[in-house]
Amino acid sequence: MRNRTFGDVIFESFNYVFMIIIGIVTFFPFLYIVSYSLSDPNKLTGGLLLFPAGFSLDAYKIAFSDPAILKGIGISFLRTTIGPAVMVFFTSMAAYCLTREEFMGVKFFRKFFVFTMYFSSGLIPLYILAVNLKLSGTFWIYIIPLSVSVFNMVLIKTFIESLPKSLEEAARVDGANDFVLFWRVIFPICSPVIAAVVLFTAVMQWNMFIDTEIYNAMNPELFTLQYILYQTLSTTTNMENSKELINHITPQGLKMAITVITVLPILFLYPFLQRYLAKGLMVGSIKG
Repeated sequence: MRNRTFGDVIFESFNYVFMIIIGIVTFFPFLYIVSYSLSDPNKLTGGLLLFPAGFSLDAYKIAFSDPAILKGIGISFLRTTIGPAVMVFFTSMAAYCLTREEFMGVKFFRKFFVFTMYFSSGLIPLYILAVNLKLSGTFWIYIIPLSVSVFNMVLIKTFIESLPKSLEEAARVDGANDFVLFWRVIFPICSPVIAAVVLFTAVMQWNMFIDTEIYNAMNPELFTLQYILYQTLSTTTNMENSKELINHITPQGLKMAITVITVLPILFLYPFLQRYLAKGLMVGSIKG
């Protein structure tokens, strides 16, 4: 360890100050939204808002009293849990197959999958395919088109290729076939990359709303929470003229409350999965 020079101190101090400024700039918008949603509308004066002006939960009470929002939470929760599970199931198995050099045509399929990362069919062919498969207007339009991710497949494939070959050899000696080898040996060891992939997919599934706009805009029973927020932010709701809203909250307060409701679940998901990212690499491996 060398002694820090004056230049090192200046450089580290600059880094600390810069990161603090970045943290404040990124954290303030969320703090403003939370403070506004908890504020008493009669005490709001505009301008900078770091803390709630008064305290009121009326915006959240009205938001949770709306059946559409409750249904939206349910739909978003289902797609955020089912979607990553289905994606991990298919993508991890495909990634394992791409690591098998003895698999016929494996080099072609590697190039084929990577090709799809750069070139897609476009929205219109995808919409026609969804209609012909009778996925449009159903919940499964949120799950099946996203059941395979080439990017996540490459991540898992790279992780599997970094594992010691001795694990596979030991499993083969014990009579394990490819199915047992993958699910009993390889998959448990992949928990760090699987956790990362689940986190990426869950965030994407929770934040998606454009697929609702395209495929389920005429089916309110399948509106996601993000799509309801999108509608609330882009249109004037019927609640704006209601007596209850005028007396207790403002339309802007309702929008802020719905925004907080959509952000909090994912905000709490990351710390929960973070501990799995650093778990032991060799968990579940074959012991001699």
